[in-house]
Amino acid sequence: MAITMKRIGYGQVEPNHLSGIVTGQIYAQLPAATAITQFENGQFAKYNYAAGQVDTAAATDGEYMLVYNEEKNYDERYQSHKDFVYKTADFTDGKIYPRLIRTYVGDVMTTNTIEVANTSNTAEVTPTTSASLAVNNYLTISATGFLTKANSKPETGICWKVVKEYTMPDGQPGVKIQRVQ
Repeated sequence: MAITMKRIGYGQVEPNHLSGIVTGQIYAQLPAATAITQFENGQFAKYNYAAGQVDTAAATDGEYMLVYNEEKNYDERYQSHKDFVYKTADFTDGKIYPRLIRTYVGDVMTTNTIEVANTSNTAEVTPTTSASLAVNNYLTISATGFLTKANSKPETGICWKVVKEYTMPDGQPGVKIQRVQ
């Protein structure tokens, strides 16, 4: 059976088992590239020390790391995971400083951040090619830093596998995934 991955609001992550949190491999010093205007939890990006920025481009050297920002919603009307996103407009210097966590083979998380960005915490988005995910599907990282469905397990690069059709804490559809490569 497949799960339709449409969601309302921004991407969410439930860190079931992420080694980078325990080992302290958390990176949060560099700003995002100027072309990036928002980061949702569950996206992936690379740390480019030479350029002094975080970027989602595949051509950037380094390994993709998980965007997992600390959620702080000070407005009592917005207290759900789906309400949280980092936008350039929210930072005093106009630059996003995302928190990236290194992932390893065997790491497990639950997410609904598949293929597309959202524009608000109330808008509904449906991925086009990854709209339907099922157990044993493989996910790779796109040039925009979002997980996207792969036709088969790639020979190289980071790969995640859907291990369970699940729900997010707010009841929206999600998938539990395990890094297998």
